[in-house]
Amino acid sequence: MLHFMKAAVAASKPTRRSFLAMSAGTLGGLLIGARMPVQAQANMDEMVTPFVHIAPDSTVTVIVKHLDKGQGTATGLATLVAEELDAAAEQVTTDFAPANAEVYANLLFGIQGTGGSTAISNSFEQYRQAGATAKALLKAAAAEAWGVDVAEVSVAGGQVSAGSNTASFGELAGRASQLTPPGEVALKAPEDWVYIGKSFPRVDVAGKTKGSVGMYGMDVQLDDMAVAVLTKPPLFGGTPKSVDATEALAVEGVLDVIELPMGVAVVARSTWPAIKARDLLEIEWDLSAAETRGTDELMESFAEAALGEGLPALVQGDAAAANERAAQVLEVEYRFPYLNHAQMEPIDITVLYDGESATFWTGSQIQTIDQGTAAAVLGLDPSKVAINTLWAGGSFGRRAIYDAHYTVEAATLGAAWLGKHGAPKPIKLIYTREDDVRGGYYRPLTVHRARIGLDAEGKIAGWQHHIVSQSITSGTAFEAFLVHDGVDHSTIEGINDSPYLSADVDLRVTHPQVGVKTLWWRSVGHTHTAYVAETLIDELAEMAGEDPVAFRLRHLDAHPRHRGVLELAAERAGWSTPPAEGRFRGVAVHKSFESYVAEIAEVSLRDDGTVKVEKVVCAVDCGIPINPDNIRAQIEGGLGYGLSGILREELTMSEGEVDQWNYWDYQPLRITDMPEVEVHIVASTEAPTGIGEPGTPPIGPAVANAVARATGQRIRDLPFAKHGLA
Repeated sequence: MLHFMKAAVAASKPTRRSFLAMSAGTLGGLLIGARMPVQAQANMDEMVTPFVHIAPDSTVTVIVKHLDKGQGTATGLATLVAEELDAAAEQVTTDFAPANAEVYANLLFGIQGTGGSTAISNSFEQYRQAGATAKALLKAAAAEAWGVDVAEVSVAGGQVSAGSNTASFGELAGRASQLTPPGEVALKAPEDWVYIGKSFPRVDVAGKTKGSVGMYGMDVQLDDMAVAVLTKPPLFGGTPKSVDATEALAVEGVLDVIELPMGVAVVARSTWPAIKARDLLEIEWDLSAAETRGTDELMESFAEAALGEGLPALVQGDAAAANERAAQVLEVEYRFPYLNHAQMEPIDITVLYDGESATFWTGSQIQTIDQGTAAAVLGLDPSKVAINTLWAGGSFGRRAIYDAHYTVEAATLGAAWLGKHGAPKPIKLIYTREDDVRGGYYRPLTVHRARIGLDAEGKIAGWQHHIVSQSITSGTAFEAFLVHDGVDHSTIEGINDSPYLSADVDLRVTHPQVGVKTLWWRSVGHTHTAYVAETLIDELAEMAGEDPVAFRLRHLDAHPRHRGVLELAAERAGWSTPPAEGRFRGVAVHKSFESYVAEIAEVSLRDDGTVKVEKVVCAVDCGIPINPDNIRAQIEGGLGYGLSGILREELTMSEGEVDQWNYWDYQPLRITDMPEVEVHIVASTEAPTGIGEPGTPPIGPAVANAVARATGQRIRDLPFAKHGLA
């Protein structure tokens, strides 16, 4: 697997000609690559690492190496460049980078991809240097043109000046492109920042508001393009055995029905004929190797496994002995269902394959894997595969596919069409909502069993914990990075480094083999580990007869950033004063993706006994806050997503077949469920860390702890709807 990833990286460097075709540059502008030499204008086609493009009209295009699926990455990277370049906000735009891992790798992953809330943290220095280098070249060009010392030249608001001389970026771009960049550039001191930590407008608002053509994968329209839908087996692991397409082929607009290894594709001139014809297919499936267990059966088998020994994930001291000596012991079991990502834009991808090269248009989250896998399917060198990354209408992990399954489907279909018809045709493969809900790749079904002791002083004694969950990454491209001694890190993250763990810990894991595909879901393992840890801590505080915030603070002496957000949230929520009559508060604090978030939820009970989350006060420490408005938006969205996951969401199976179909029976958060949200950002000088996911983990336990105060009921079998609370 490592060999594949290295090969994909090594082969992904585009040619000079293909680079110019994929980039937003023109020969009249200036292209800047971070830490890379800028070639003379006559040799601009040799630029292979552009992060900034300055056009003759002074437009500054920031080349974004990450997918923006609504989390604001494009705006964040544009902010960093604009800050060091001293550009005017209104002249800055963005474009997505081509697939080229050698140039655009996530510096924390080594491949080109977006995930783990790393987009800004791995780019913070890189994009600032790109902006600073561009400014240094513009200043040098101005000094040369005006015959002044470069020290006399200044840049502000998108204008370059020295004395009575002024010029726009565009007027200097051509001259600047012929200069040799400095070996080092000085970055601004924080006290000089104009945009970072303050405000920078979202670069995507205008396009999304106006519904710009071609912004999303669903919008792609190419000449002579066809639309395809894919019929997959009703059970995971099934394959097509025989197909009768007579009635389907009779539907007006249908071009072909093509059998593929993973299902049967209907190709038509537009979407509706394809869907109509698909419903007319008569398919006999081979289900001999399919998963036939339902979720009830799986859950019980997981619960039984939780009583076993499991693989050691973190063993230190003697937790069993510590608990034998403990004054009080709490023993509990938690059950978490499969969850669908339920993003607004279902999967879609367009392919054009001519036998020698292939081009894809999609919201690619891990370009290196999409490119390398498509190349392998088509028998091409990766340099012959272009991935045009588009905006994505949500994702929450759904597009970070370790096996690039929908890219594989599109590539296989493109090759099958060419082989059958002899001429290439662009084909857009789309998933309906039902396809996406029932098609696999879910947050894993998980069972926790924990036994925690308190000593006579109310301090945590032993911590025994067994997690039973499918491994997301075993057998995938990420196994070498995330699976160690058989334990998938994504299963234990958030509990293996919990600040509450005592000196005596026994954390174990079991990874059952199940035919259902699983995938990271927003904040991955933290979605269940935070829920377990923070509701356990609340119960332990109750056992110790202490206030939940005070109990936490007593166990967080060595964790100042946890304490900082907890104290800030408690202060702003008025924790020390009772809530209004009929309202109940709960608290949780959790670190994920190197960011710290505390949330205090205030809930009430409706007349029908269901929970209404009235207000959530959040405190967040994500290091240097690049875009405060975006941080607030991501915390609001993240906690809304997490709240959705605990209230009603549950994906179930009967005899191996998914029961849910669409939003009517798989119900994400409704607007009436969304609470008032108040976000407070810690002023920090630490390096910036993730923000797309950290708002999600604490909301579940914060609400659960508030509900326990309201009802006396501890919810350990999710979702809340199972207990008449949603």
